[in-house]
Amino acid sequence: MATRDENVARQIYCVMGVRSLRYAQACIGSLFTNADEPLDLTVLTDAPADAEVLRAAFTPLADGTAHSVTVYDQADADRRAEEQFRDYPAIRRFRGGHPCWRKITDPALYALPGEEAVIIDPDVYFPNLFRFEPTPETGLLLMWQRPNCLLPEALVLEAYAKNVAMADHTDIGVCQYRAPLPFDLLEELLQMLDTKPHARSMHVESIVWAALAERMGGGYLDAEAWHCFANSVTSRLRRRLGRDGVDTLRTLDLNGTKALHAGGVAKNWLVDAEDAGVFSTPRSVTAPTEIRPFVGYSRAKFDRKIRTRALARKLGLYALLGG
Repeated sequence: MATRDENVARQIYCVMGVRSLRYAQACIGSLFTNADEPLDLTVLTDAPADAEVLRAAFTPLADGTAHSVTVYDQADADRRAEEQFRDYPAIRRFRGGHPCWRKITDPALYALPGEEAVIIDPDVYFPNLFRFEPTPETGLLLMWQRPNCLLPEALVLEAYAKNVAMADHTDIGVCQYRAPLPFDLLEELLQMLDTKPHARSMHVESIVWAALAERMGGGYLDAEAWHCFANSVTSRLRRRLGRDGVDTLRTLDLNGTKALHAGGVAKNWLVDAEDAGVFSTPRSVTAPTEIRPFVGYSRAKFDRKIRTRALARKLGLYALLGG
């Protein structure tokens, strides 16, 4: 793995809509406050008016730091895609699906060949002084979570039917690779999978990343350092019994955490948790952490998950436990 020049800003990408701004502002603020290396953040959004709103919100966060931020609207990405994806019709069609799917395609339009590309979700909070992991020369780095979110069921079944291998436990709060993304592999994959009927499902993105992981190689970021919030049965039950979201985050052991992916309901607690001082004593966790190889997701395990969910739904557990 090549040694990177620490004086060169690392390229960070965030694809987001303006509706995410409340928690995204806290997350980007934590990124700029706690990153122990210069960052060049590119934010990709929708309409020109949205770009203006995000530019006004994020630019002051970078002022006086070693970091910079640039915001582009979708029209700019569309112009780049017309040229760069000219020979990739399936990728062009895929970009027209759910906005979250552009987290796969659009950062690749801006990343220069050989450059590290780090993609973050707008609900990833950085509670400690940290550095991103070294990006391998080849392969993909993704976060780890115990239950994967490979949905919808019909598209996962189609993937198995067409022998599309997928990695288990993948979480897409943080993703790293060295540009360019292998467009030929992505095009082949998107020609195999009919994503169009699922254009309202953001989770299709997870299926595609999991399939790319099996094709590109790479591995999982350390699960302690790159922590994905688990909305477990225990957590849901405790909230049913009166624990609020801020207290839920307060109970997490984040001493060795570089990033907290506050996915799902947890993103709505971040601002209040920050105001309550939950993240007020940052520690230093700048050292690189171990990368573990991807593990495949078997059809048998998927079938067990579907049966378990069906039983839980039949017994009314989802209604009992809430979100």
